[in-house]
Parts: sequence; structure tokens; C-alpha cells
Amino acid sequence: MNPVHHPLLAVENLVKQFPKRGARRLAKEWTTAVDRVSFTVERGTTLALVGESGSGKTTTSLMVLGLLEPTSGSICFDNRPVTGLGRRESLALRRRMQVVFQDPFASLNARLTVAEAVTEGMRVHGLHGNEAGRLDAARGLLAAVGLPENALDRYPHEFSGGQRQRIAIARALSVEPEFLVLDEPTSALDVSVQAQVLNLLRRLQHERGLTFILVTHNLRVVAYLADRVAVMEAGRIVENGPVEPVFDTPEHPVTRRLLDAMPLV
Repeated sequence: MNPVHHPLLAVENLVKQFPKRGARRLAKEWTTAVDRVSFTVERGTTLALVGESGSGKTTTSLMVLGLLEPTSGSICFDNRPVTGLGRRESLALRRRMQVVFQDPFASLNARLTVAEAVTEGMRVHGLHGNEAGRLDAARGLLAAVGLPENALDRYPHEFSGGQRQRIAIARALSVEPEFLVLDEPTSALDVSVQAQVLNLLRRLQHERGLTFILVTHNLRVVAYLADRVAVMEAGRIVENGPVEPVFDTPEHPVTRRLLDAMPLV
């Protein structure tokens, strides 16, 4: 008998409200940043969450990662809820879900060498036995992201933006996750470097069977990396489906606006 299929990630009726700035303490007024959002992500695929600034895409991704508590709704990863976990369960989930942030200049600790940054998560999760084993794994990760072994002893400021983002990707992969949130992973990089990093992400996904949520406003990146796209406006998903049909015949004004903003080269 075949096991019942379930997507790796299932989000249902997700809501996030924040108190309005300046609202009176006893009679709080609320602003809704994410409003009844639902979607699924199949294993080994990429879902792009796209929208203009303030559309709710980053807030949604932070809730998926367990970094922000939902007001209501459910998030299930591998058929298990993400919220309300104990410390041990939360740590185990943290290993399976990682994030690559937009700005590699800000996301890497300037005081840690590359070796320390890449092995930090391994140490927390008790991977690769001892320090020698962890350093060996770090060398393999650097090779996987296209950096030389001698990068291990250097500090983030010694690298270019593209190289730093490769280090950030190696760090995210260091705990052998299944799922990555890519939060505008190329927007802080030069155009010439963006394609290299996107190629790297696509290759790593194929080699390691990774599942991605791509958070972006750049539909050119979506066309290159994503299988499905969910377009957000004012906290809601206003259009979603496979990338090609959504891009070929966009139904919502926001989608058309984002497509019109795509550079021609």
C-alpha cells in the first residue's frame, strides 16, 4: 500500500497582525500584514513569493521558518506543525529549514573566520564528530559553492559580495537541510554576479534534492529559478500557479506591473 502523499510544506489560512504604531495600549488597533494566505510546496521544487515592498512576502517566509509567530492559521512541514514546538523539536526543525538572506555583508558575522561561520551550525547540531571532521566538511562545502580551501582562514571583509553570498550558502547547507528560504538572494549583487549565484543555487538544488521558497520582486529571477509563483498584494495571494502560464497570461494588475518592471536584458 502506497503511503499518502503530502507536500513538504503546507500553509493554510495564515494570518499575521501587528499592533499599529501609536495605537493606545488598552485599545490596540491592528494592521494585517498577512491575510489568510494558503499554499503548498512540493519536495525538490521552488515556489516564488513575489510582490512589491510591503506585500507580506517576507513576513510570510519568517513565519514559515518559525522566526515569527502567526496570529492564526497553520504551517506544516513534512506533515507536522511548525508552531508550538518544544526546544528539542524546534532545534531538529531548525536543522531541516535554513535561510539565505539578501545582504551577505550583513548576514555574516565580521568577527568569525569562514571556518568558524560554516562550522558553527555543525557544532550546535553535533554533526561530523569532532573539530577535524567539521573542518573537513567545511572544505567540502566551500568546494561545492566554488570557493578555494584557503578561504577557511579568512574573514568576510576579505571577499567580494558574490563570494560572501557563496559563503552564506555554504553556511546554510552546513547542517544538511532539506528546505531553504532564499530572501532576495541576488538583489545586493552586481548583475554579472547574479547569474553565477543563481546557477549555483539551481545546481545545488538538483544535486541535493533541495526545496526552495524564493522571496523576491524580480520576476527575471523567478523565471530562471522557480517552478511555481504566488503573487502577493496587501498581505494576500492574488495570483498563483506554474510560472509560465502566470507570466504568459497574467490576470492581476500587480503581476502585470511586476512583469512590466522586468529589465529587457
